[in-house]
Amino acid sequence: MIALLAQCAYLSETSRMIELHRALTARGADVRVATHGGVHRNLLDAAGIPYEVVGPPMSDERGARFVADAPGLGNVRQSMYTDAELRDYVLAEAKWLRGVGARVAVTGFLLTAQLSTRVAGVPLVTTHTGSWVPPVWERGLLPADAPWPALRLLPEPLRRRLVNAAPARVRYYTAGFNRVAAELGVEPVPSLAALVLGDLALVTEVPEVLGIPAEELEAWRPAGRRAYRPGTRLAYSGPLYARLDVPIPPHVEEFLDAPGPIVYVALTSSSAGLVRSVAAAAAAASARVLVAGTVHAVGDLHSGRTCVAGVLPSHLVMPRVDLAVTTAGQGSVQTAMACGTPLLAVPLQPEQTLNAVLVEKLGAARRLAPAATATAAGLVRRMLDDDRYRRAAQRVKGWYDAVDGADLAAQRILAIP
Repeated sequence: MIALLAQCAYLSETSRMIELHRALTARGADVRVATHGGVHRNLLDAAGIPYEVVGPPMSDERGARFVADAPGLGNVRQSMYTDAELRDYVLAEAKWLRGVGARVAVTGFLLTAQLSTRVAGVPLVTTHTGSWVPPVWERGLLPADAPWPALRLLPEPLRRRLVNAAPARVRYYTAGFNRVAAELGVEPVPSLAALVLGDLALVTEVPEVLGIPAEELEAWRPAGRRAYRPGTRLAYSGPLYARLDVPIPPHVEEFLDAPGPIVYVALTSSSAGLVRSVAAAAAAASARVLVAGTVHAVGDLHSGRTCVAGVLPSHLVMPRVDLAVTTAGQGSVQTAMACGTPLLAVPLQPEQTLNAVLVEKLGAARRLAPAATATAAGLVRRMLDDDRYRRAAQRVKGWYDAVDGADLAAQRILAIP
């Protein structure tokens, strides 16, 4: 039995688990789903996927705090959960894994699974690592955009070396996990990198975008390095992004059918202020603006040239717009590229910056610092007027069209003994 542990505080991670559930069940696998709860658990309901809430139910407010505290955003001295929460979730997950007879657990950012799978004695597969994997920083490919202000004063070459050395050397965010691991007598988490890597970390990208040949990536081993758990392995599985089975509302259909260039603003897991700033910049570029409000209270932006909706099926919306603006989570980047739609990325943390840089290098995207969004109208206009961005995105689309990422991920999971 395959256990999917869904982190429903994130739209992207919830939707990825839905795609994996579909692919695994299509291959005849017995699949069970558990979650802590969270604002996007309704998507599991909408997809008709049964699930169990394990551990203390996560309220929408608690989920928002978890997102704010996550690696790259929150204080590095905390672990997203209190020790009591960690203990409760780990023990509840382990009990559930044993109870359902799981032989493999798969998660997208339910980080408590790093310990609960050890308690339950089952291997862990992660999908949330995306492109943020050891061969990337060992090649020095992480962008020099320093997440810590003090580093920004250093020369670029030195800054790049330090940024690429950090994941395997720092123990940010791990302290709480290791206190609970010691209490429960299970293997600790030796580094920030190890916190997000499973026994099998699925690299949900294609070699053409990541720039690392499949043979090299899949041959990587910890080789005795203390930064990693000894059994960690990597495998390409191709793009994995949301194909939400939700309709496009009639007022959005009408907006999409009207003439004029459209900028699609889909900034999930961000502040309402950032959404407002980007929407205003797009409007100032003489574009029509479609805002996926998700969890944001921005209904007052609705006007003749700005349309506000909630969660939208981006894979159906993006082919019909001229530019997408996201925070560059891998799922949203891949959705844009799979649709051949240029991307303006507003990354909020290092993993998102890497995702943005990968497609920016290919000519399909541009990056924008959150602090610069108020003056972004000129960049939006240039991207709308320059067809080279769309041609580059179409090239990436061709690579993605050749891979069924969800099915390949399912095959990788089912191949685990």
